[in-house]
Amino acid sequence: MPDSHRSIVIGEAGGMSDLLDELDAWLDANWDPDLTVAEWWQRLGTSGWAAPALPANAYGKGVSRNEAIAVGSRIVAKGAVPAPGGLGMLLAAPTIAVHGSQEQIERYVLPIVTGQHAWCQLFSEPGAGSDLAGLGTRALKDGEEWVVNGQKVWTSGGHIADMGMLIARTDPDVPKHQGITWFAMDMHQGGAVDVRPLREMTGRALFNEVFLSDARVGDDAIIGGTNNGWAVANTTLMFERAGLGAGGHSAAALANAGSIAGDLPKRVGDFVRPASPGGAGGAMAAGMEKLLIAMAKENGMISDASFRQDLMKLHTLHEVGRMLTLRVKAEKAAGRDIPSAPNVGKLSMSEIMRQSRDLGMRVAGMNGTLHAYNVEARARNEAAGVPTTMPFVTELALFAQGPPIYGGTDQVQRNILGERVLGLPKEPNNDRTMSWAELPKNG
Repeated sequence: MPDSHRSIVIGEAGGMSDLLDELDAWLDANWDPDLTVAEWWQRLGTSGWAAPALPANAYGKGVSRNEAIAVGSRIVAKGAVPAPGGLGMLLAAPTIAVHGSQEQIERYVLPIVTGQHAWCQLFSEPGAGSDLAGLGTRALKDGEEWVVNGQKVWTSGGHIADMGMLIARTDPDVPKHQGITWFAMDMHQGGAVDVRPLREMTGRALFNEVFLSDARVGDDAIIGGTNNGWAVANTTLMFERAGLGAGGHSAAALANAGSIAGDLPKRVGDFVRPASPGGAGGAMAAGMEKLLIAMAKENGMISDASFRQDLMKLHTLHEVGRMLTLRVKAEKAAGRDIPSAPNVGKLSMSEIMRQSRDLGMRVAGMNGTLHAYNVEARARNEAAGVPTTMPFVTELALFAQGPPIYGGTDQVQRNILGERVLGLPKEPNNDRTMSWAELPKNG
């Protein structure tokens, strides 16, 4: 592994400054807006700056999440295009870094940090609901390959994904948590992998349903061992909840990763954007607060005492989330951890979204009923005097129902906290002793 991948130890004094100074020097020597997106991400990824929270043997620098967020913000502040975003960076790369072999890290993580491959998550199923371990997608061994049949749903980015994080049932004759395997699956399989968009009430189609019909995945694409997929999937879910609770992966690039989106051959300088005042991770949350304050000042609602009180509640939720992140960082530095902090963060994000939705609708008033589903509708609304900021408010209001569901429902998060942290008894069931094949299924 090159010296540029060495782990950086962040000390109590000067560590962050030293890290950013090193990054600044690297950017001064390497940033070139006339490179293609692929060329720039190749430099960024192989240097360790694309995903610095990954360990040194997985094209990272071994820094904490806070330092990684600071790196993403600094890259944007310096006028460069940040690392590729998406579920490959957020979920697949860190999961494979934990459970994969070094050969698998080279095969799968390197194309992620260099933006060559976009990933999607093939976990949820229509018949399993919140009971992820009850999944029914089957993988049957055929020589050195597995043949996969089943259906997945709520697959973010499935339409532009090169690879999929697939969990499938490889042994139906053991209890449901024991017969699952985690695969890195190639999405380029023609009709064997059929991706269909799901239109949301926001007007967008961020999610998809995926039908797998005799899709194939190699034995060497198993991450973490056959029938050990539940442990690997829980690692993925931990990274997902931690990422969602902290507001996302990093400062996301306007360019899309992967071979399908078509951005890799384009000039990288054309994707430069101004730095967000909110910084990476918390940019959207901080931006919504500022937007609500500006709109409330404009229409006079800022003088409403109850509105100001609820606005302060939203600000407090943001601050509590930020402090939780700092506590986790301090505990990790001391060799400890906060049990189920990602679950708490995920619940916090759901509450922030609900609070933002409700405040946004109060500020919007009757205009809140006028959501623009496309450019033409937005133009008509603006011509009628609807503020240009209104689409941000109405889309958030429509989308706010999603976060309490995706990434593990709020109810699942509370169950985990109750059972694993507080020690409350589980509901009586026999799914730990009865084989999956014998368990009753949804109709």
